[in-house]
Amino acid sequence: MLIKTFGGALTGIDAITVTIEACTQLGAGLMLVGLPDTAVKESCQRVQAAITNIGMEFPRSALTVNLAPADVRKEGGAYDLPIALSVLVAGDKLQAPDLDKYYIMGELGLDGEVRAIRGALPMAIQARKEGFKYMIVPGANACEAAVVDNLTVYGVDNLRQVIDHLTGAAKLQPTVVDTRAEFARAQANFDLDFADVRGQENVKRAFEVACAGGHNILLVGPPGSGKSMMAKRLPSIMPPLTLAEALETTKIHSVAGKLGRGSMLMTTRPFRAPHHTVSPVALVGGGANPMPGEISLAHNGVLHLDEFPEFNRQVLEVLRQPLEDRKILVSRAKYTVEYPAGFMLVASMNPCPCGYYTHPTRACTCSPGAVAKYKNRISGPLLDRIDIQCEIQPVPFDQLSQGQPGESSAAIRERVVAARAIQADRFRDNPGIYCNAQMTSKMLRQYCRLDDASMRLLRTAMDRYDMSARAYDRILRVARTIADLHSAADILPGHIREAISYRALDRSTWGTTF
Repeated sequence: MLIKTFGGALTGIDAITVTIEACTQLGAGLMLVGLPDTAVKESCQRVQAAITNIGMEFPRSALTVNLAPADVRKEGGAYDLPIALSVLVAGDKLQAPDLDKYYIMGELGLDGEVRAIRGALPMAIQARKEGFKYMIVPGANACEAAVVDNLTVYGVDNLRQVIDHLTGAAKLQPTVVDTRAEFARAQANFDLDFADVRGQENVKRAFEVACAGGHNILLVGPPGSGKSMMAKRLPSIMPPLTLAEALETTKIHSVAGKLGRGSMLMTTRPFRAPHHTVSPVALVGGGANPMPGEISLAHNGVLHLDEFPEFNRQVLEVLRQPLEDRKILVSRAKYTVEYPAGFMLVASMNPCPCGYYTHPTRACTCSPGAVAKYKNRISGPLLDRIDIQCEIQPVPFDQLSQGQPGESSAAIRERVVAARAIQADRFRDNPGIYCNAQMTSKMLRQYCRLDDASMRLLRTAMDRYDMSARAYDRILRVARTIADLHSAADILPGHIREAISYRALDRSTWGTTF
């Protein structure tokens, strides 16, 4: 007897449908084919033990299970549940006439428990796309899969529940999620707020400009000046996630197995802060079993690299292409996958090895050569890709001791959202462009025209500080964002002056002011 069930395999952050075919033959035993990895091959033992331990008889005839398409590698234990059902129906131990209407995934324990899997959301999207009416997933993944509308999702905790549901002995209740209501309710919940920050008004302003235009930012300052504290509050002033962005972000985290039990859509922008010992593969993704890296987990959110010069030079250089293209193509001998990487880079560093080169009261103990060598750990091309380079100083005691809270994140966010609305209208005819940081050279000529005074100011800065052509483009992009924050149609000299002040680490300007 031949029977088919259906599941999914992950490719990048999407899924493809896998057909699990089972048929009986003369002999005994269970054989798996269809390019399974070791974890899938071991499902033979898990499936047999699970079926026996829930009180059912494992078929005595020989069984061949094929996972099609055969040229796609199948990984992980998520095929246990559809394999178990295929084996039972093919071996005439279970009657399930509507099995072909279900998209089924789940890992089995030896006692029949159904355990959580990775990638339930992209699989649910694929199930709806393929026209399936029902989906059975582990209970831990039910809310995640139920985000997809026009698909009835059942969450199960053990194999016996699935069998009883398919035979009609005890029907399961579908998991229902009001996606838009849940998304709207949880969207503005932040534990950290800029109201807790005393002083640092210039840095808050730099963050506001960065969020308003989607610009990358580098903070340079001595230890204890508040670089990490302020970076962690950045998501609270970024524009709210749209439903499409939330869906895409949740897919990435689902594929990586980063969603908690019972999670639904991610409602706040991700904030990723890998340690400086991170490897290039952990940052960009890949590995023996391809997984999204930190830059993809930060998609639509923030990638915070603290102690920037302490990162391995090779690790930092792999950031250059994703910062420009907003995606990463991971090519290996056995696979090629593409992951999105539209993140906002927030880096922070000390100005020198001892940390006190620019400190107002403490003397730096480093030699001039050591200061230059420390800064040169970050390559010029990578620095050019960071639009805003802002110096930060420790907050004086008088400001720290003030009882008055600072401006709230909600107030800053309103201005950021207003500026983004201007940009959305500006780029409405340019697919894939959403903010000023993404403008091409052609768009710069169209939207960043300068008057004579602004052009003279920019020319003077370029000559004095020996800036690169890429730095020129960055200044124009940042100036355009500053103008948007002021609701100005044209870029004015004041906007150019502020944008130039955000190039603190350009080689000939380090340690000076403009």
